[in-house]
Amino acid sequence: MSAADVVIIDSGGANLASLRFALDRLGARSSVSADPAVVAAAPRILLPGVGAAADAMTRLRAARLVECLRGLRQPMLGICLGMQLLFAHSEEGDTESLGLLEGTIRRIPGSADRPVPHMGWNTCELRHPDPLLTGIGERDYFYFVHSYAAAVMPFTSAAVEYGAALSAVVHRGNIHGVQFHPERSGAPGARVLQNFLQL
Repeated sequence: MSAADVVIIDSGGANLASLRFALDRLGARSSVSADPAVVAAAPRILLPGVGAAADAMTRLRAARLVECLRGLRQPMLGICLGMQLLFAHSEEGDTESLGLLEGTIRRIPGSADRPVPHMGWNTCELRHPDPLLTGIGERDYFYFVHSYAAAVMPFTSAAVEYGAALSAVVHRGNIHGVQFHPERSGAPGARVLQNFLQL
């Protein structure tokens, strides 16, 4: 693969170095950009994110990336907050998001035995066939860190249980999202990234 095969959107606050290193290990060189022209021309797009939804959307708007992302036809993968931004709205800061997927991101209800944020290793229940999950089984563990989540939707490919079933992987058309961090999830996470690179 060449440097043009994967463009990581510079959405600010993301752990870009870990994600780029994970791609390097798979033999894929990546570039980081917030330039709409560069993003629009890339064969594959990664939208990472950590932090607050409102701040991330403010940065995307300032970079004139919102309409660019809404118009993409090539594969795009949202990771963690990046997945949440694919939805229409987030309760976090009452934020209008990208609207590529219907639904609202809501805060996870906490309890004494289920603190928020949901942080740690969990398996996923596979719901629908998804090319992103080729070679992934229900005994594979992924690393999660999040306080907000999407409920299970018709386009949920895999769910994670944390008091209730939450979307762990979503897919519709060219749009893909994972709530976990594949770059921090060992061999299963690497397989998810490899599957994305092969789309």
